[in-house]
Amino acid sequence: MAPSYDNLPSDEENDIEEEIDFSDLYEQYDVRLEESFDAFVVLDGLPVVPDENRPKLIKFILKKLNAVGKVRDGELGITMPLNDNGMTDGFAFVEFSSPKEAAAAVKQLNGSAIDKKHTMTVNKVSDIERYGREGRVNEEYTPPPVVKFEQKEHLRWWLKDIDARDQMVMFRGDHVGVFWNEKEDPPEQIIDRQHWTEAFVQWSPLGTFLTSIHAQGVQLWGGESWSRQKRFAHPGVNLVDFSPNENFLTTWSHRPITVEEGNPFLSAEEDGKNYIIWDLATGKPLRSFVTLDLPGPTTDEQGNPVKKKIQWPAFKWSSDDKYVARMTFGQSISVYELPKMNLLDKTSIKIEGVQDFEWAPASPHRDSIREYEQLFCFWTPELGSSPARVGLMTIPSKEIVRTRNLFNVSDAKLHWQSDAKYVCVKVDRHSKSKKSMATNLEIFRVQEKGVPVEVVDSLKDTVINFAWEPKGDRFVLITAGEMPVNAAVPPKTSVSFFCPEKSKGTAVGNFKHIRTIDKKNSNAIYWSPKGRFVVVATIHSQQSFELDFWDMDFEGDKDEKDKDFAANLQLMATAEHYGVTDVEWDPTGRYVATVASVFRHAAENGYHIYDFRGTLLREEAIERFKQLLWRPRPPSLLSKEEMKKVRKNLREYSQIFIEQDASRRDAGNRAVIEERRQKLESWLEWREEQVRRIIEEFGSIDGFMGKDEEKEAEDDAEVVEEIVEEIIEEREEEIS
Repeated sequence: MAPSYDNLPSDEENDIEEEIDFSDLYEQYDVRLEESFDAFVVLDGLPVVPDENRPKLIKFILKKLNAVGKVRDGELGITMPLNDNGMTDGFAFVEFSSPKEAAAAVKQLNGSAIDKKHTMTVNKVSDIERYGREGRVNEEYTPPPVVKFEQKEHLRWWLKDIDARDQMVMFRGDHVGVFWNEKEDPPEQIIDRQHWTEAFVQWSPLGTFLTSIHAQGVQLWGGESWSRQKRFAHPGVNLVDFSPNENFLTTWSHRPITVEEGNPFLSAEEDGKNYIIWDLATGKPLRSFVTLDLPGPTTDEQGNPVKKKIQWPAFKWSSDDKYVARMTFGQSISVYELPKMNLLDKTSIKIEGVQDFEWAPASPHRDSIREYEQLFCFWTPELGSSPARVGLMTIPSKEIVRTRNLFNVSDAKLHWQSDAKYVCVKVDRHSKSKKSMATNLEIFRVQEKGVPVEVVDSLKDTVINFAWEPKGDRFVLITAGEMPVNAAVPPKTSVSFFCPEKSKGTAVGNFKHIRTIDKKNSNAIYWSPKGRFVVVATIHSQQSFELDFWDMDFEGDKDEKDKDFAANLQLMATAEHYGVTDVEWDPTGRYVATVASVFRHAAENGYHIYDFRGTLLREEAIERFKQLLWRPRPPSLLSKEEMKKVRKNLREYSQIFIEQDASRRDAGNRAVIEERRQKLESWLEWREEQVRRIIEEFGSIDGFMGKDEEKEAEDDAEVVEEIVEEIIEEREEEIS
């Protein structure tokens, strides 16, 4: 039974009341009057102006506020107090029409610039009341402790290697290791860890970080000690995508995220979402999204659920990391500004029927355009009587700068050249009867006046693969005939090479066909990251596994028919790698790695490494081999003039490298000879020691071996006589 305090005197009652702590009840049942202020925000960091300029400042601020929500009563909804000197104090109170609009103002306007000298901060009044309540903020300022400086590891330390070697990561079995490439010799191990990842590994685009995937999220590793640099808590993460300059990161999980109360990394905003876009510097989420379903049936004819492929990457980055965009299939493209992740102009770009889009991989530098812009290309199918359409749109103005109408289109693919000089639209067309297919290429010359379009339509078969030369004007494509019904073997393919004609001045000539190689099984194209060399391969095939190494600028004689072309095509070598699933060029274009991954099949897993000419340098069969990925390099710091100087004096530099390679080989031979010499010296020392011990014990070697042993040894001895003939000199004389 609970004790009763009804009959106690008043002073005793007060004593007991002092002994009981009611703080938890006060906290639980405290009437929070500030809840009524949820529609109010406080603006800080405003310019300090006299009273006569206050109306102008209010109008300017009102325009910014109305861009994210409606201020109640217009200018009357902004209260900007004056001090005793008749000047504003740099802050104002604003009442919005609803708490939702106030929250949007805090999220989108906090930290925004008013002018070059003033940055506005926006906070909810209720938050200031709640967190600034008496007792929660110390009235006396205490300077924060100065953290002792600690030297951190340089994240690009591997670029200092004196031999300019490249690194690679290999995932085999449960082990992940990072290695130096050593040409013909086995790779030099830097680090090897078991269970470093639970799914796969991935380099960041500039090679700064190695990414590992876990059930709890993503971790980034780097530095010479390979310590953990960042981690991003995304439960059940399946895929990862970096922005080009490594400022942001997208993670995706098949299952929606479940955020439990008290989660220190994720908030309620991420609950039920599939995508999270992260700020790499802070490690905090910027915004989260759900997966959008692609159109199509959800069940088959038997009523079984159909697995739909997701569009990856769903969020595509502009080349400078300032924008990220997402397509709502068939409806619109939403462009978000980074790092705030606010929708550009607060509205999506409506493009009826849009099927795909791709950002330009570099700043476009269009003719006579001096303002900042980014470009993306999109295409829409035929809708009713309207033709299919390809368009180029500039961001942030959202202006369509070029369109092209297309007819009888079954499908289209967008291929940007690495410098954004061209975008090729591969158009698959059907005949009017829809019984036959053909392909033509619509090439937009982006950096030329008016963005002219060149058509390459001499293609009879369907193009199954297309690839531009990096930083170049040439391309390779693979075509295939129609697949016969129930055919066990896929049809033969043809590999075609194209380059521009030679032209006077700096202009690039029209694209012309150089050569077609028929009756091939090739299905993949891998250009060297430096251009010129290309590997045409057959991957994921059980019947064929060919690798053809081509040189587009062969230094031999050029055929007469090719004299007007800006290329000299030559097949350097052909190789085979059974079960090849992946082909990887190193970032310098010196080596090519081919991989037979257990992710695809379990037969003869391992890797081969070739030089750019197709010479096999090393092959290794490794059970349960999964990945080999070269570490990317950041862009070169050399200017164009310095690069031209290097190319001009390449023979001189190459001679130095040849001598270094020879010296390294000699050093290896010297090491073997030195090892043998040391073993011989050790044996001779041991023999002398044994002879000395025997002489001390028996007086002589003869005393050690008795007469019977000597006779037996003589009887058992076998004499081997060897005749050696040596010609000292041989001379021929003619006798008359």
